[in-house]
Amino acid sequence: MRALRTAASGMAAQQTNVEVISNNIANMNTVGFKRQRAEFQDLLYHNVERMGATSSSAGTVVPTGIQIGAGVKTGSVYRITEQGTPTQTGNRFDLAIDGKGYFQITLPSGETAFTRAGNLSLNGEGQIVTDDGYLLEPAISIPQDAVDVSISKSGEVQVIVSGSPEPQVVGTIQIATFFNEAGLEAVGDNLLLETAASGPATVGTPGDPGFGQLLQGYTEASNVDAVSEISALIIAQRAYEMNSKVISTADEMMAVSAQVKS
Repeated sequence: MRALRTAASGMAAQQTNVEVISNNIANMNTVGFKRQRAEFQDLLYHNVERMGATSSSAGTVVPTGIQIGAGVKTGSVYRITEQGTPTQTGNRFDLAIDGKGYFQITLPSGETAFTRAGNLSLNGEGQIVTDDGYLLEPAISIPQDAVDVSISKSGEVQVIVSGSPEPQVVGTIQIATFFNEAGLEAVGDNLLLETAASGPATVGTPGDPGFGQLLQGYTEASNVDAVSEISALIIAQRAYEMNSKVISTADEMMAVSAQVKS
């Protein structure tokens, strides 16, 4: 009975759906996190009677035919990149991107990663780094005698050093955009990697056409909506239960047919 395998594929798909939803809920308070959504595709069909087939010597054709589906599979897990709410932190090195773009991060391997998480700080050498100590790219160093740091919307980093009232520019933060942001590969630690699906990074100055602006003293909150996720979780649970009911029903039907044979 095909219904057993079909319903089993439905249960497996809803299990994946619940796993995606649970990851969203777990990251409700993760800075710069983008929620994900599982998308499904139907499987191959068994053609009992093919539509368009000749049904008589007079040339009549079957209008609809008979196709029996084999179930469902997970087609993709799509990242929704809509912006989260800027949250004021009071930390002068925290940054949020208002609009499109990603911060560039230099990994220990030398590879460039990308992130929307702007909870930044200084390391022991005065360089701006992530909370894992990875350098912001391009590297920017703050002088040890700096008494104030200002980061403009266009990414220009200015400092006022002791004994000099005039601000000094020590660097400019640049951000990157992609044709297909959903194609970036998540590797954990709020980091994403460029892939063939995302396309190459286009690097520019914040505030330029197509690039967002920076907000100093803010971080971008996760774009997970708790109410929507709980609703989606309930729907996934009901779908899982219905598929399990199909398996129970198919099993009972097979038991009846076995009794008829005996």
